[in-house]
Formats: sequence, structure tokens, C-alpha cells
Amino acid sequence: MSLDPTRRSNGGRPKGDPEAVRRATIGVRVSANEYATLRSKAAQMHMTPEQWLREAALARRLPSPPVAAINREQYAELARLAANLNQLAHLANEGRPVTVANRLLERVAAETRRLRLALLGIDGDSDDR
Repeated sequence: MSLDPTRRSNGGRPKGDPEAVRRATIGVRVSANEYATLRSKAAQMHMTPEQWLREAALARRLPSPPVAAINREQYAELARLAANLNQLAHLANEGRPVTVANRLLERVAAETRRLRLALLGIDGDSDDR
């Protein structure tokens, strides 16, 4: 840029932030019905379909990734265990006597540890606890 006050600028639009310049293009094929829906949704927001898609994709929170089947099984087992423990805690909180054998408590603690490690993908038989 020249600092000469006698020189005129070329006019036109001022340069924007180079970091904000959109250089990448993503091509998405849609059916005629999908395109009509996109145009309608964009028009309701006074946007172009491209602007609407960009805003929708960047502003929305995506659903959580699917949980692996092994984790679903382990989670269900952990939920059953937690429900049983919750029933015992509820009885104790009501002031009712709760008797649990030490062997059962040790088994529950071991199973809880095993399930926690399984959900983390760590072999429960290793010494990496």
C-alpha cells in the first residue's frame, strides 16, 4: 500500500480478514425434493441454501457417536448392578435393616471394577489397574 497522498485508491471492496476467506468447497448432491425443502427453509430465514446449510451444520450439536455393542452390554450389566445397590441404599435410608454378606460386597466391588475397566477397554485381568 502506497503512502503517497496524491495517489488515488483503485476503489472497490476493502480487503477482508485473510483468515476468514472461505477457500474450501464441499459438494453435496440432493434430490429435487430435498433441494426444494432446503430452499424453503433458507427462504424462511432470509438466507441462500448455501448459507442455511453452513449455519445449520456449524451451529448444531451432532448426536453422540454410536456406542460399541460390547459397551452397551457392559453398560446394561452395570445398570442392573447399580439398580440393586440403589434398592439397598433406599432401604438403609428408610432406616430399615439391611444385611449384606461380606462375600457379596466383595463380589460387587470386583464386578464394578471389572465393568469400569471393560468400558475403558482395559483387560480386567492385567495388573494395569
